[in-house]
Amino acid sequence: MARTPLRSDLIEEITARVLDGRLAAGTRVNEVHLARELGVSRTPLREALIGLTGRGLLVSAPGRGFLVPPFDPDEARRLYPLVAELEALALRWTSPLELAGLPDALDAVADEMAAAPDGADPSEVDDRWHALLLSRCPNPHLLRLIEQTKPLLKRYESGYFARADRAEESIGEHRRIAAALRDGDVRTASAVLVRNWVKALAYLGKDER
Repeated sequence: MARTPLRSDLIEEITARVLDGRLAAGTRVNEVHLARELGVSRTPLREALIGLTGRGLLVSAPGRGFLVPPFDPDEARRLYPLVAELEALALRWTSPLELAGLPDALDAVADEMAAAPDGADPSEVDDRWHALLLSRCPNPHLLRLIEQTKPLLKRYESGYFARADRAEESIGEHRRIAAALRDGDVRTASAVLVRNWVKALAYLGKDER
């Protein structure tokens, strides 16, 4: 007998569908079809959908059910600087001793991103690079806030990485961050990290889906 998905499983699966566009921006969630696809009843599905409204990935509209919000440049302009500053804060919160062991590992992930074949989506490796950068931060509340906020801007990320030169630009900044940390220069690393996030805003008007 197949295992009934847990609420957390449903939230993870629906989140993935929002982020990759299977649940398209600006459309209504068809609960009957989605429940059938996921093999669940409407009750646990609705609980998961309600949970995602609390995270900002869905909105609830009276008489229309649940909607995937349309892409909103104003939302992006709020989110990217927020995540940038939160990650920079997490980096500054980490002790120099903990940061000293990171540059080589960060460069290894950057090498992996650079070696990706043409046409490959580098966003998964980029996510791992950022997760590794923050992995030594001792503040779980700050990390939880970053984790909760990032999915909101992940909907916009495919546009930024649509061209190979943009991935290369991001890899270069990753290497500069690692080099600054190797020199013990957290201030420079934080500044480059903020720039790495915020400059993506320049591309959103051209590339958002």
